[in-house]
Amino acid sequence: MLVTAAAPALASASNGTGGSAPISPVTAATPTATAPARAKVVLAPITAPTPNIAYHGPVYVKTASGAIVPYVPNATTTTVGEISVNGGLAIGTENISEGKPDLLVPGSRARYVNGLAAAPMAAPAVIQQIIWTGNQIIGLPYIYGGGHASFTSPGYDCSGTVSFALHGGKLLETPEDSTEFESFGSHGAGRWISIFANAGHAYMTVAGLRLDTSSADDPSNQQGPRWRPLRPANEGFVVRHPLGL
Repeated sequence: MLVTAAAPALASASNGTGGSAPISPVTAATPTATAPARAKVVLAPITAPTPNIAYHGPVYVKTASGAIVPYVPNATTTTVGEISVNGGLAIGTENISEGKPDLLVPGSRARYVNGLAAAPMAAPAVIQQIIWTGNQIIGLPYIYGGGHASFTSPGYDCSGTVSFALHGGKLLETPEDSTEFESFGSHGAGRWISIFANAGHAYMTVAGLRLDTSSADDPSNQQGPRWRPLRPANEGFVVRHPLGL
């Protein structure tokens, strides 16, 4: 009886030289790259437990040529009110004029300097421009409807004030009223700007200061466009912000 032995499995394939075909090496799986952790976005504060906004740090001014030099207040420098102990404005000390200085301070927070807002050096240029634009109407009277027929007005109401500042940053082409601001931009607080609006009022915070015509939660108790302390809460308002800001 002829018995044929089965060939080993490994020898069943020839490599052309009579030997067994080499075994293909197993390729190790390439490890999946771990996505880098996203940096946490830090939002400018929109509330504060105290109305104290006095600032005692260094202040700079951006000149017409673009140079940034130390700010030295003098007789020719526009001053809007006196700073009281709590950071508010003393009544009856306004000296309103155009061409208020473009103030800057280190860091990412806007600061209150002689009634004006000093823009943070770490803020985007558009935020700095919004702050400097808002400064131009500080101290003007509250006028109902002011700033709506035209951005140029002898006085401003609440939404006219917000509109004027945003227009300075090229974020608004035509003025909006408080109801329209309820659907402006994106929902919620922004990184730099937060707008608070309802059917009867509007104001906004920019880099940690409030631009508002209402003296609510402001010890100065003055009306009209002013930089003011942040409120302890912002209840009763829809919160919006410009996209990306």
